[in-house]
Amino acid sequence: MNILHLQEVAQYIENNINVFHEKRLIRLDKLKLSDVLKRKNPYLFKAKFTETAEQIVRGIADAYISSNEETIFGDWLEGLAIFVNQKTCGGWKSGISNIDLEFDKNGIRYIVAIKSGKNWGNSSQIKKMAADFKTAKKTLRTSNSQLVITAVNGCCYGIDNRPDKGDYFKYCGQEFWTFISGNENLYLDIIEPLGNNAKQKNEEFQKSYHKMINKFTKQFVIDFCKEDGEIDWEKLVKFNSGRKSKF
Repeated sequence: MNILHLQEVAQYIENNINVFHEKRLIRLDKLKLSDVLKRKNPYLFKAKFTETAEQIVRGIADAYISSNEETIFGDWLEGLAIFVNQKTCGGWKSGISNIDLEFDKNGIRYIVAIKSGKNWGNSSQIKKMAADFKTAKKTLRTSNSQLVITAVNGCCYGIDNRPDKGDYFKYCGQEFWTFISGNENLYLDIIEPLGNNAKQKNEEFQKSYHKMINKFTKQFVIDFCKEDGEIDWEKLVKFNSGRKSKF
């Protein structure tokens, strides 16, 4: 395993973090009120005694944005992890379906599925990942039947004190970053460079966010409020869940 130079990691982050911020803005600009309204539970808002259009708009928008950001940043962290492993182990972006990273170390071929956090999927999704690992192993052994292969689910943050899952290992947080880099402190070392220009980028995002909230609130009032300003819950639920929509 080669020594990881932290300056190279910091430079990679500086050169690529804008991709995350740009994708956040692009997704926000493309967001439509009708899309997010159809994805959220209208009964929940009624049960929580939600009385204003802005409360509903902020609630659905914030939930969507949070989920979306987690996905975007998870993809970005995957790229960082592959870069780090290329530097330390000569790893590469796998060409096998649903496998993100491959590398050789101590006579073992590691195949890695990279996820954002520890609790990334339900039981069906986890079973599918295990099946993908088995398929990947078969694919690799068609060209080398003697190849020793170990499957790993790498999670960029979190803790799992029972990494041996039988058919694969699950390394989370510090364990994952150490596994791909050999550096016990890398999970801490990447914090500072991630914050470069974050304040400026977040201010740009907030400007777009506030415009979206105002625009969506105005649209919601027109489409789903009565003349006296009260929310027309029946109309909202019909839009969300009715067989046919007039909108």
